[in-house]
Amino acid sequence: MLNLLLVEDDLDLATAVVDYLELEDIQCDHAMNGQAGLNMIISNDYHAIILDLNLPKMDGLTVCKHMREQGIDTPVLMLTARDSLGDKLVGFDAGADDYLVKPFAMEELIVRMQVLARRRSGQVKRLTLADLELDLQQKQAYRAAQLLKLSPTAWKILETLMRATPNPVSREKLMQAVWGDEQPDSNSLKVHIYNLRKQLDAGDVPPLLHTVTGLGFALRHDDGTAS
Repeated sequence: MLNLLLVEDDLDLATAVVDYLELEDIQCDHAMNGQAGLNMIISNDYHAIILDLNLPKMDGLTVCKHMREQGIDTPVLMLTARDSLGDKLVGFDAGADDYLVKPFAMEELIVRMQVLARRRSGQVKRLTLADLELDLQQKQAYRAAQLLKLSPTAWKILETLMRATPNPVSREKLMQAVWGDEQPDSNSLKVHIYNLRKQLDAGDVPPLLHTVTGLGFALRHDDGTAS
């Protein structure tokens, strides 16, 4: 079942959307203003977010920017009465993934949400885990505010693991993500993981990169099941 969040201050519209989604077996939480919506986004894991542009307390553009700055890659569909190209470009620049202009057909809303929910947003600019931070625009990683010296391959491995955290990524999926169809022997991944772990977990810091027996590798903070 899809789990969505609607951030909309028009109560009549919000009620209609939530009720219609429930008829389609889609769970949808609702927030009446931007600040409440952002708090719910930070506290919960949604498949996708329906975000009105004009909201009290915090507008939709600001909510979207805060999400992306905090590394939240949940897809966002922006609702707006503005249909000009300029307005849409501003929304995309803030981190929106799709636009739907009011008034809209409920059937179209559902189709768009189903498509968005199948993927994570490419709009996120930063990923964080404990004291590890990845700047996706600059392709730089920091642990405890110290820049890590990573090869392009190590960066791809780290980004793949960060986007999956705390879930493990199999060796096969890691190799596909890093090298595509032209893969080296499996020992190459082992060497890159070893070198990445030396950079990532060096010094007096809790280990983040774990080998999960039978499943692959995972980035986890203080996880007792990994080795």
